[in-house]
Amino acid sequence: MEADIENAVQAGKLSEQAAAALRQLPPGTYCFHKSWGFGRITEVNLLLNQVLIDFKTRKGHSMQPQYAAESLAPLAESHILVQKAVRPDEIKALAKDDAVELVRIILRSYGGKATQDQIAQSLEGEIFNAAEFKRWWDTTKKALKKDGLIAFPSKKTEPLVLREKAISQGEELLEAFFNARQIKAQIAALDQIIRNVSEVPKEQAARVVAIVEDAAQKNRRLNTAQTIELVLGRDELCQLAGVEGGCSAIALSGILLEEERRLHEILAEIPAAKQRRVLAGFPVTWEAPLWNTKLLDLISRSPVRSVGEGAKLMDEQGLSGEFRKALDRWIGDHTISVEVLTWLCREREGTYADVVDARVLSAVLSALERDQFNDIRKGGRLHDTLLDDRELIPDMLATADAETVRDIIRKIMLSSVFEELDKRSVLGRIVRVFPEMEAMLTHSENAAEKQEALIVSWESLERRKTEYEDLITKKIPENTKEISVARSYGDLRENFEFKAAKEMQRVLMRRKSEAERELAQARGTDFANPDTTQVSIGTIVTLREVATGKEQTYTLLGAWDSDPANGIISYKAAIAQAILGHKAGEQLEVPTEHGSRMIEILSIRPYKA
Repeated sequence: MEADIENAVQAGKLSEQAAAALRQLPPGTYCFHKSWGFGRITEVNLLLNQVLIDFKTRKGHSMQPQYAAESLAPLAESHILVQKAVRPDEIKALAKDDAVELVRIILRSYGGKATQDQIAQSLEGEIFNAAEFKRWWDTTKKALKKDGLIAFPSKKTEPLVLREKAISQGEELLEAFFNARQIKAQIAALDQIIRNVSEVPKEQAARVVAIVEDAAQKNRRLNTAQTIELVLGRDELCQLAGVEGGCSAIALSGILLEEERRLHEILAEIPAAKQRRVLAGFPVTWEAPLWNTKLLDLISRSPVRSVGEGAKLMDEQGLSGEFRKALDRWIGDHTISVEVLTWLCREREGTYADVVDARVLSAVLSALERDQFNDIRKGGRLHDTLLDDRELIPDMLATADAETVRDIIRKIMLSSVFEELDKRSVLGRIVRVFPEMEAMLTHSENAAEKQEALIVSWESLERRKTEYEDLITKKIPENTKEISVARSYGDLRENFEFKAAKEMQRVLMRRKSEAERELAQARGTDFANPDTTQVSIGTIVTLREVATGKEQTYTLLGAWDSDPANGIISYKAAIAQAILGHKAGEQLEVPTEHGSRMIEILSIRPYKA
């Protein structure tokens, strides 16, 4: 092979650099190609100008020698990909019995460092599937951190590095903290020390506390949010590590007092996981009920995640009733913020589910229009929540009466905050729950009010009124109690009883809306003195089927008076609509279930109750 390589160089078929690389790729050598992956050289034939490689997905793949030399990287026998191919059973056993050593082999294979993705790619397939690797890696990471020979990066995308000498986890954490040059990196290192405080000696923890206090003092005027994070970390480390003294140079309560006016801005810069602890400082900083008022004021101006943390604190302090009153006040006087509205919409199945009603929907629409008018971008998430959550609007309108729904529809139709397709989607969700509102979309805004009157008997009108009273005074209140009881069972996202009760609420409210609309249209009558010169409401009509001679008699009464067994039909029925206005002796076609038939009107006489 050496002679052939020299001849190829002399003939100008190979460069000196390619020749040197090709000498590292004799037959039997394992290699790696960036596109084809892992393979093994099976033949090098310079006379035929080809190198044959068996890749996993392509056996006997041919490459020109110059290209092979440039694109193939030879792999040592110790490389993880070679080991996995040569002795897979041993690698599987090693993964089970000595995972730390297996990771060391992988890191050595890649020059002493490899990313988590590289480690996964080295083992997935023959050793693990993706799910198995994730479970194995979660366990292995803990062992690796205790081992001390492998340094973990601060970011997941950066590589793990194999050290020459092992250091303890505590030493590694302290080294990262002491070497941190930026406050942000220092805070991240401090958080890691707190999570693994048992690995850090007490005297070193005290040293960390002193450095943190000094950093907090220097950073106090430059970045209040970072100062608060340092103070929170310092206090937690003092508590967990048992460090006494030196933990009061800067107090959280002092910062809250000094920065009260712009706390909502500062809070937005603090990670969500730490915001709760900042808010928990309110009862310590101010006495009740002053701290309640100040927290509510902060909530009304804070970002969404802070609203949620503030609500939890109020609940824990037994002040959910006070928070509920505040929500009601903000909604009523139109001062509720976009952030609070967004939180309410997202958490509508939680403690304050009953607050999320038609008033909130109206407030949402007003807030979006206000932000659009002022060219403010705050409402983006609220806008998206309203569009993406397809059950949100039906839930908010579940207890609304017909007039309120009409007002909401008018507001949406006139609004400019939605694109046309989105507007149709939103209105369609309302019509799905309130089908009687479709007229507002297909005709004029006043179509609902202009519907024709319903002619009904006095008896059926009284029955409907009784049913409506039963719905209002019994069924809906009982359903409200069921919702309240179901809510007490816990997590509403997995609460079947709550979801069933809410679904029944929608049904009952739909029936209420329909009943109110129909009762408003109803006009009672005793059907006295009907016009018998033609088929009219309140007449008895005898018909004969032309084809068979069969006779039938119908009594045409009110919309709610149907009794087919006794020949009484509503004037709204298809056959009644077909014959209304026609006279005795006329022949006409009327609809049937399977088509139509020709009938003759034999007689028309008045109905007597």
